[in-house]
Amino acid sequence: MFRLEKITTSHSCYGFVERLWLDAFPGNERRDEADQRHNTDHNPLFSCLLALEDGHPAGMFTLWDFRDFTYCEHFATDPAVRGRGLGAKIVSEVMAMTGKPLVLEVEMPADEMSRRRIGFYERCGLVCHHGFEYVQPPYRPGDAPLPMKLMSSPGLKASDLAAAAAAIHQKVYNVAD
Repeated sequence: MFRLEKITTSHSCYGFVERLWLDAFPGNERRDEADQRHNTDHNPLFSCLLALEDGHPAGMFTLWDFRDFTYCEHFATDPAVRGRGLGAKIVSEVMAMTGKPLVLEVEMPADEMSRRRIGFYERCGLVCHHGFEYVQPPYRPGDAPLPMKLMSSPGLKASDLAAAAAAIHQKVYNVAD
């Protein structure tokens, strides 16, 4: 049985989520742990979701709940359960749960792993906006911005993507466009 549960840092499985997040994302693709914990416990736009499979921690999904869309900031499954369809279940459940278009950043399709990741999200029903120029602002002073691609639920127009990118930059990365 699969389920998603919103958690805070006091949850007994938060350590699992934090370790998975740290292992899955390099430092230039995530904020520092103290800021992440603060968002998890205090930011009303932010949710840290624990994925449970048969009652065992199996993945994590962090999202930002904006008025017109949901932004997936980080998503990972435990390497021990990969290849069993859990990732697709998590993405599907988040989209059903929020009832809003889902927007996320993916690495440029420069290598096999990044192309596979884009393919995964496409199989989940998302669209890669190859013609939309997007740069992820740095999480930390001194880090470089990262060229990325935006993916989203189908049907978002360029103006929707531009508005989403501006909201993400402002609320997630604390920079004005």
